[in-house]
Amino acid sequence: MPALNTSSLPDLIFTLLFFFMMVTSMREVTLKVEFRPPQGTELEKLEKKNLVTFIYVGKPTKDLRKQFGSDSRIQLNDQFAEVREIQDYITQERASMSEADQPQMTVSLKIDKDTKMGIVTDIKQALRQAYALKINYSAAKEVD
Repeated sequence: MPALNTSSLPDLIFTLLFFFMMVTSMREVTLKVEFRPPQGTELEKLEKKNLVTFIYVGKPTKDLRKQFGSDSRIQLNDQFAEVREIQDYITQERASMSEADQPQMTVSLKIDKDTKMGIVTDIKQALRQAYALKINYSAAKEVD
């Protein structure tokens, strides 16, 4: 019986490895706040997610509550922030985009449904000062 030719096996393995590397997306942000989106009926999906910058608002997770308390907190990327830091964050995110994409930048607010409106108003004011005028509110589809 002739021996099995395995000369093309490394090519197949590297092809599969390359395929999985291309289609797998890693979570970019580790959530430090609890986020339960409000429900809505008239929802639209964002088309270009690479132009979206996220701001998370909610109560810290259970393991972080001892350190940060149980009041709603703002999370920018992987760290907690104050309202006054939002303008610098938006400027930094806008600078990381190409010049053609900067006018199309959208800020998506992922806010827990139990968050008080005062912090949302403060965030909107900070976004207005940073000239980030395209705002999206994330919500889940309402279940009948």
